[in-house]
This record gives sequence, C-alpha cells and structure tokens, in this order.
Amino acid sequence: MRDPYTVLGVAKGATAAEIKAAFRKLAKKFHPDQSKEVKAKEKFAEISTAYEILGDEKKRAAFDRGEIDAEGKPRHPGFEGFGAGAGGFGGGRRANAGAGAGFEGFEFNFGGGRAGAGAGPDPSDIFSELFGAGAARRGGRGAGAPPPRGEDVAASVSVSLSDAVHGGAARVTLPSGRTLEVTIPAGIEDGKQIRLKRQGAPSLGGGEPGDALVTVKIAKHPFLRVEGRDLRLDLPVTLYEAVLGAKINAPTLDGAVELAVPPGSNGGRTLRLRGKGLPNSQGAAGDLLITLRVVLPDETDQELVALMRKWESQKPYNPRSDLG
Repeated sequence: MRDPYTVLGVAKGATAAEIKAAFRKLAKKFHPDQSKEVKAKEKFAEISTAYEILGDEKKRAAFDRGEIDAEGKPRHPGFEGFGAGAGGFGGGRRANAGAGAGFEGFEFNFGGGRAGAGAGPDPSDIFSELFGAGAARRGGRGAGAPPPRGEDVAASVSVSLSDAVHGGAARVTLPSGRTLEVTIPAGIEDGKQIRLKRQGAPSLGGGEPGDALVTVKIAKHPFLRVEGRDLRLDLPVTLYEAVLGAKINAPTLDGAVELAVPPGSNGGRTLRLRGKGLPNSQGAAGDLLITLRVVLPDETDQELVALMRKWESQKPYNPRSDLG
C-alpha cells in the first residue's frame, strides 16, 4: 500500500478540507460504477483506504508518528503478525492497552467491520453525495440520499426575427455534441431561455438527467430592429414625398403595408403601425415604429438647386434657432 498522502495527491500539511476535496475528486474518477479504466476497482479501494486514515484526525496523527502503516495496521511489535480478520481484530475492536501505551484509547479496523463512532470518516457519506444511495452501498458502507439529478447545461441558438415573431424550429448543439431540434414559441424575446427537460448532463448516481437551458439570440435583421416588443424601421422618403405627402409601401414581417406620409413631414418623424411588433404569450403584439429619413437624389439636380436658391432668398428660415 502506498503512502496515503501520495495516493490522494496531497501534501503532508494539507487541511482536512483539502484532503476531503482530493478524495471526492478521485472517488468520482475511479468509482467502479462510473470509471471505464482497467484498474479502477483497485485504485478505488486504495484511495478509500487512504481517506479512512487521513480523513480521521487520530488515525492521521498515528500514521504521521509512524504508529500505523498505510493500511491502518499498527507498526508496534506487539501487533506483528496480525492482519485483516486476525482473531479478536476482525470487527475493528479496541486495541489491547497492554500491547503498548502509545495505542491506548485508539480504535483500529483491520477487517470488514466498522470500528465504532470514533473510527473515522465513512467514505459512503461522500459516495452518497457524488453518486447517490445505490453507489454509496456499493462503493461505501452505508445508505445515503436519493440519487441526485444530473447537472443542467447551457446552450444558445440563433433564430431569425421572423421565427421569433411567428414561431418556428431551430437546431441547437449541446455541450455534449448532441444536436436537438427546439421549438421556438411565437413572440419570444432576445435573451430568453427555453428549458429542455431531461436533456442535460446524466446523473452519476442513476438519477434523472438535468435540463438543457437554451438562450435564444435573435439574429440581426437587414432593416428591422427589436426594442422590447416593438420593432423599429428607418424608412427612406423622397423630398417631394416629405413635402407634399404620399402613400407609400412600408415593409413588415407580414408583408408590405400602405403607409400614409403626412404633408410637410420632417426627416426623423416617427409613425406608428399598431400591432406590427412582437406578440406576447397571449397574442397581443407590440408596434412597428417607422422613422422617416428624407433622401436626396444620388446626382445633383440643377433644377432642384435653382429652386432651393430661390427658396433660400425668398423664404429664409433657421431650424436651429432654438439651439442658441
């Protein structure tokens, strides 16, 4: 049997918490019900024995003083020749005080029995935490809590704005590499999560799998922007449409609709189309807010230039007068 400090991979000055953490990590790795390594059973037995010594203050102190070996057996000459199952010691009873004053009041466990209330940590308590009650009975020596459920896992999926508004389906890849189809409910908002029951990490102790939490990210649309349940659109209009007013087509996710541009509309004016935004779970939708952007011709028009010069001289005005 190797030095228990070496087995658990801790320093001789390690704290009780560090020793327990090291044992938990190794027990999870080499538990026979979980590990596929060839020598998992032997390694598991070795780390369990090491923890029974180092996890108990009295046994650890006795080992550090050289009074017991790595298997918990006494090194005192009066105990030589006794092994597991030796007469009088198989049940882990108290060592005879006459065998050496250094062992008086110290309890050993050389066989399969539990030494008693002061015998040290029961690894099955930790097995219960890691793998559930069934694994605790197989890997340790006592019953524990019901099998824990697996951990939840996180993933994300990108959906089109149209699918976010109308609903649809998307493929999501989980951290395990599995790909699932997830239903996108109509009206889902950017950043909302969809919970996929029992699609998370498996339970190490035979319990139910965890869930997969899928965060929905709405992909950028070519011309529509999402603001809560409202949609925003910058709509270009000509100079004469802004001045004279017009009826023009405005794109929405449900197709083009006719929009009335009032005469004398300034650039930056916002018009509202009610019910053309994102619906909520009850079906009520936000609005589409359309901001007018006055756009001049690509090429300079001399007639327009002449008109503006005449207008400037005859109808001067300052739209920035309020700015000081």
